[in-house]
Amino acid sequence: MKLDRKDILKALETITIAGEGKNMVESGAIANVITFGDEVVVDLVLHTPAMHIKKRAEDDIRKTILELVSPDAKIKINSKVEVPDKPEIKGKSIPGIKNIIGVASGKGGVGKSTVTANLAVSLAKMGFSVGILDADIYGPSMPIMFDVENEKPVSVTVDGKSKMKPVESYEVKILSIGFFTAPSQAVIWRGPMASKALNQMIFDADWGELDFMLVDLPPGTGDIHLSIVQSLPITGVVIVSTPQAVALADAKKGVSMFMSEAINVPVLGIIENMAYFTPEELPENKYYIFGKEGARNLSEDLGVPFLGEVPIVQSIREAGDYGRPAAMQTGSVIETVFEQITRNVVQETVNRNESLPATEAVKITTMAGCSAVKK
Repeated sequence: MKLDRKDILKALETITIAGEGKNMVESGAIANVITFGDEVVVDLVLHTPAMHIKKRAEDDIRKTILELVSPDAKIKINSKVEVPDKPEIKGKSIPGIKNIIGVASGKGGVGKSTVTANLAVSLAKMGFSVGILDADIYGPSMPIMFDVENEKPVSVTVDGKSKMKPVESYEVKILSIGFFTAPSQAVIWRGPMASKALNQMIFDADWGELDFMLVDLPPGTGDIHLSIVQSLPITGVVIVSTPQAVALADAKKGVSMFMSEAINVPVLGIIENMAYFTPEELPENKYYIFGKEGARNLSEDLGVPFLGEVPIVQSIREAGDYGRPAAMQTGSVIETVFEQITRNVVQETVNRNESLPATEAVKITTMAGCSAVKK
């Protein structure tokens, strides 16, 4: 028995691929059909890598040919997946801001906001102009950490438009939803409302010239994160984690989100917070309360830089509560720790801008060697 190619194509016009409206022939999924006597070879091209869709498409082809053309047909299917290039999610740039660094974590309670605050003051001490966008809509903490709880952004006119002027503390410009709500008031918003508020703080603010904008992201991998990467061309992200397995599992998800094909934001590295505890009376002793070098090992596994570790020190918590970030404690161990981590962040930003396409029109040109010299 000899199979007819036209009969096979006509039969395949009766089936579609899951999720597509057109039939297999019309959509181009059937790239070619070749017959040799009672044998038929079908070249199938799919536009999704999902295995269950591929299997269903192959099963439908076999079943249709056997039922509508010949029950004795010998069928071979060559399947190929061609996923179309996805555009990178990049928003419009903010004039004057050279680098936008997201600070993220997979879960809450790992000290992400504390790290953000101390990175910011360390950058400012090195001579960089710095701003913080507190994007943790439901738990804004920057007003407390910079002792500006009672401050309110004022309105200024820029090029004929009314804009918010960020609150400034310790040479760091800050905008947070905490400035617009009472300290005891819960922010009960759905995702779109939170995203709109964020966009206002980003684009309706007079940030001026900044070398770095740090974006303190909320925990997890949710709506706010997508809004940020869609609104802003993020230069890169820093992931904060504690050493224990539970935190590392979520940190891994955070890295995975930013490195995914759809988002494609460079991960500058991982910071390990609460790495170990050293008693003041026994400065040589280190107690690894939450596990040892978990984030360092994770960075090696994922192939991203390890930016440094922050010990558990009471003064870090006290400084955050009193509104004066611990990295400002001149001559202290904590100042040295955050200074080194900050240098690593700057260096990775330089490396990223030299080796990858810029997401901002302006590249870093004043940071060679990462010297902490006033510009």
